[in-house]
Amino acid sequence: MNKSDILDLIRSSPDPLSKRDIGLAFGIKGSGVRIALKHILRELEHEGLVSKLGGAYTMPDGLPGVCVIEVSDIDIDGDVFARPVEWDNEAQGEPPRIEIMPGKKGHTTLKPKDRALVRLKRIDETLYEGAVIKALDSAEGRVMGLLRITKGGGGYIQPADKKNRNEFEVSPNDLGEAKDGDLVVGEVQPSPNLKRKKARIIQVIGKRDDPKAISLISLNEAGIEERFPDEVLKECEGLHVPTTKNREDLRGIPLVTIDGADARDFDDAVWAEKTDDGGFHLIVAIADVAYYVRPGSALDREAQKRGNSTYFPDRVVPMLPEALSNDLCSLRPREDRACMAMHMWIDAGGGLQRHKIVRGLMRSEARLTYEEVQHGFDTNSHEQLSLIKPLYEAFAVLDKARQTRGALDLDLPEKQVIIDDKGNMTGVKVRERLDAHKLIEEFMVLANVAAAKTLEKKNAPCVYRIHDRPSAEKLDSAREFLESFNLSLPKGQVTQPKQINYILQKAKSLPYSHLISIVILRTQSQAVYSPQNIGHFGLALKRYGHFTSPIRRYADLLVHRSMVRAYGLGPGGLDEGEEARLDEICEHISTTERTSMVAERSAIDRFTAAFLSEQIGAEFAGRITGVTRFGLFVELNESGADGLVPMKSLSNDFYVHDEKAHALIGRRTGAVFRLGASVTVRLKEADGLTGSTVLELVGHERGADIPGMELKTSPQNKRGGKNRGKGSFSRHPNAGDKKDGNRANKAYKKKKTTPKHKKKAKKPKN
Repeated sequence: MNKSDILDLIRSSPDPLSKRDIGLAFGIKGSGVRIALKHILRELEHEGLVSKLGGAYTMPDGLPGVCVIEVSDIDIDGDVFARPVEWDNEAQGEPPRIEIMPGKKGHTTLKPKDRALVRLKRIDETLYEGAVIKALDSAEGRVMGLLRITKGGGGYIQPADKKNRNEFEVSPNDLGEAKDGDLVVGEVQPSPNLKRKKARIIQVIGKRDDPKAISLISLNEAGIEERFPDEVLKECEGLHVPTTKNREDLRGIPLVTIDGADARDFDDAVWAEKTDDGGFHLIVAIADVAYYVRPGSALDREAQKRGNSTYFPDRVVPMLPEALSNDLCSLRPREDRACMAMHMWIDAGGGLQRHKIVRGLMRSEARLTYEEVQHGFDTNSHEQLSLIKPLYEAFAVLDKARQTRGALDLDLPEKQVIIDDKGNMTGVKVRERLDAHKLIEEFMVLANVAAAKTLEKKNAPCVYRIHDRPSAEKLDSAREFLESFNLSLPKGQVTQPKQINYILQKAKSLPYSHLISIVILRTQSQAVYSPQNIGHFGLALKRYGHFTSPIRRYADLLVHRSMVRAYGLGPGGLDEGEEARLDEICEHISTTERTSMVAERSAIDRFTAAFLSEQIGAEFAGRITGVTRFGLFVELNESGADGLVPMKSLSNDFYVHDEKAHALIGRRTGAVFRLGASVTVRLKEADGLTGSTVLELVGHERGADIPGMELKTSPQNKRGGKNRGKGSFSRHPNAGDKKDGNRANKAYKKKKTTPKHKKKAKKPKN
């Protein structure tokens, strides 16, 4: 036994070894030999060749046999990976990767950010296997919010989630570096028999008065990571634009990018020319992300985990690092860029006659914005007019084809939050919708259709964007409401969007066409990704892939890879493992898309609430956008903010919630509050931390019915008898309280049975 033998033993052991373990391994007996072993171990530790952790010896920067981990990633196969909680990246570098092994009960309940106590087995210097001893907490076991310091030296966390009304006590020892007014993440601690729950600060997000922290709250709330792992960033190093070898040279074609003025990356370019037969030859060139992001790489794993980019008013959390999204995969003007290009030939009626996919090298002629393209075309004055005119001519043909096939035409203007240089919201505006926007949309739709057809021709896997027909139940609900406007949906299942467009077209002549669009939108199914095609109802298309934005959507990257493999276009094609898991991947990226949408909406709510917080008491014009048994949701015309008018703030009356009429009906006063009605409200509360905005109606005694619209509600709803139809009974001030509702009904019946109504029924007690 010598120093080298002992070092080899410790290095090869998957677990930290105690002095006794080492002695047994070498058959050490006698006090003298044990003393010699003690001296050798001390020397190895002093020389930094081994580390002593809890009385056991392991390699430097190694982990103890038992430690607390936090789940960092769950891959598409369900394998769970984690990192040690007690680890200093700056001092110790990148932590080893821990794979959580399934136990008898499995580990499917562990989710990202969950913590557990695990027993570790070292596989090599960078990988451990962990067996769960005990789950310690989960993402649900955390609270994010505002820290307030109390006089006693401790503090409490005010949750950012408006649904969480608890406050979490933080002892002085659990504050860490957090200060009063910080936005923090707390780990909920056991606190039996205490009214206020306890928490320990584990992360400081920022200061409440920092506008940049608003979107960070929504990011943390949704579990979206902004920072990329070091291994992902490292893979971006050394990447470069390829040559024309095995690529079509498109640099002689004057492709142009057309994006918003504030766009930072340009992933699609277009070109068009008229053909002799009266049709057009179009090219849509897309950044060749598949060349750089290969299946199974760290870049690929992270992109798949994120699923898509997430967009906030003040920032973008990209699917890919900026080295790709803003550089190598951004089609900058007059720079060579790798691309996947779809050649398409359409006839004079907009029909796709033929198409061809190529892997190419392009050089964008110009970076144009929607506004300048539209102005140049309208005034016939742009320096790139010779490139712009054929685009508009082709668009006119495609737009006519869209109208002919009857794609759903909802009148729902998009609102844009305006952010200044400091990150503060300064207002909101309706995003202008120009023909230049529609032009790009139609080119992209055509390219996505061609992509699906291209893969089907080779019987290759495709990720379709599918949109199912509206359900009969949702249509039935909308049908009765629309009849109030003398509009009628066809009976039975709606099979084509043309049938709905007919309603929307008739509604355009009414002052409440926006309301009709909202109701129709709520009948629609959720669009999702799937390898099985059922068509896209909203676009009235039999097949629709996603091809045009692999920088920000993983679905598009999969389509590119499938094309690369099917047509032998070089490296980066779809591998067999991905093909086998395509159903799972589609389900995952459909989920990440919904997560991003929720996070984006919550960020906008917080920005608008923070913007309004200095206008408490001000009055605003608005429109009712939601009617529920607990109150009314109102959208303010000026800022686009959504606020709640609680039921308890309405006039002292009993209210019936008529679900089919989308209305609250006052039984005593006859006041009607209906979806789409214009109202005036006063701002009562606005909290940028939670995104909560509370309003009260002004002059609501007159009601908010829609003139000229017949209110069709059942007699049972009006009278509040035992069978109240399909409406639900609510009252001031405790809307939706079943006990109070029953009590109120009894009071109403008593009033009706009193002779000549001389006696008034007593109001139910709160």
